[in-house]
Amino acid sequence: MTLPDPDTLHPLPEHPRVVALRPLAKDRPNVTVGPFAYYDDPEHATEFFTRNVLHHHDFIGDRLTIGGFAAIATGVRIVMNGANHLTTGFSTYPFEIHGGAWAKGFDPSAYAAGLRGDTVIGPDVWIGMEAVIMPGVTIGAGAIVAARSVVTHDVAPFAVVAGNPARPVRQRFDEETVARLLAVAWWDWPSDRIARNLRAIRGTDITALEAAE
Repeated sequence: MTLPDPDTLHPLPEHPRVVALRPLAKDRPNVTVGPFAYYDDPEHATEFFTRNVLHHHDFIGDRLTIGGFAAIATGVRIVMNGANHLTTGFSTYPFEIHGGAWAKGFDPSAYAAGLRGDTVIGPDVWIGMEAVIMPGVTIGAGAIVAARSVVTHDVAPFAVVAGNPARPVRQRFDEETVARLLAVAWWDWPSDRIARNLRAIRGTDITALEAAE
């Protein structure tokens, strides 16, 4: 049996709108992508990190992590910390970007107070069309983000969130099952083990998944 290659840019050659994100991120030092995470876009799929990940500047130092088997739909936007403006004074306008006299006396470290940290999209997360992920958010494993949601706070593993701002709609599984799924962490298995146990991964019997070899 042939196993899929996580670094094939177009895993479905007949559908170039689907791109694997790990090969796209290979030259980006501030991005980490797990295997088989993908983005689906009929027009700009290969431009994900320039069109969909916004304000991600190396000098700020924040990181974007996308877990393995994440599925990201068309038009999703991930906003990074570089989008922030100072809010500590009377004006939020970034006068310093014009240089010259307007940049005099500006302290770049002032931006540090408004940074919200790294953005983490966990493994097996599904993000619906045109959702917006704000800076510093962690989306837990197995979570679902509904289309056009605006995620401003962390999302628990295996939660379903929707709205603006996104709020929990329901948990996909009870707390015990979630804990057991996180312990199994099938998304960290090698491809051949996944292939042998797809029935259990696709199924609803946690005991069978735990017994997978």
